[in-house]
Amino acid sequence: MCEHDDPCFALHETDDSTDGPFMVVIRQARLSMLVSIIVPTLNHALHLAVTLQQLREQPDVELIVVDGGSTDASADIARRFTPYVFVSHPGRARQMNEGARHATGDILLFLHPDTFLLSGATLELQRRIIAASAVGGAFDLHMDSPRWLCRVVSRLSSVWARLWRLPRGEQGIFVWRQVFEKIGGFPNIPILEDGALARRLRRAGRLTFIPDGLIVSAHRWHEHGVLRTSLVDIWIRFLAFLRLPSSELRRIYDAWMSAGKVGVSVGSPRQSAGAAARNLSG
Repeated sequence: MCEHDDPCFALHETDDSTDGPFMVVIRQARLSMLVSIIVPTLNHALHLAVTLQQLREQPDVELIVVDGGSTDASADIARRFTPYVFVSHPGRARQMNEGARHATGDILLFLHPDTFLLSGATLELQRRIIAASAVGGAFDLHMDSPRWLCRVVSRLSSVWARLWRLPRGEQGIFVWRQVFEKIGGFPNIPILEDGALARRLRRAGRLTFIPDGLIVSAHRWHEHGVLRTSLVDIWIRFLAFLRLPSSELRRIYDAWMSAGKVGVSVGSPRQSAGAAARNLSG
């Protein structure tokens, strides 16, 4: 609850079925809130320095990196950009929960280590989540690739996320820290932890989506093939709908992806992100 006359937000439980079990009530929003950006990493040295450099330039952020036991220089690179570097057992859900445990920000933003934010993205995030009285949300997906098929995949993924209120991890899921704690965070599963959290958020209240501001590296789609990667993602989510155990989903996903590398060069992370940013702004 707010104390004295300090400007703040308050989180209350509500029985209103249209808003879910939680609702963010804005009494007088702070002009500047702290956003904790949590980045899980495991052998992502190739992209990490560029990612953390531009994340550090966002205003009013607390940058947290949780390494899952990398055998490359990921942890050392992270320490060049933030003092908040923690080590946990591998597993994206476990790592993001660990980061949230150390976070002090009002809002948590979970980003993959190959994701870039445009200037002012965190300020827009704060404005949107308050204006919509939302429990959380995500950005629309934009890849740093000029390929038409990547653009189609990005657009369809964003439309699907908005339609069903089920954002993917690549979209930068954000949530009030109090809400994240109340719904239990990410379930400790080896795959599709993003969808599981999104369903919890959907039950908790409103979600808001930001059209621009986030760019994700297309290296995974290029490395394995855009069509193959997209079809594997769809198939894995369909198998999850059929309630196949998450451990089996992880095994199937790893087997299919390791068998389908095509080894296409996509340029440096900085060059790719810069080109995508120019496309968005234009």
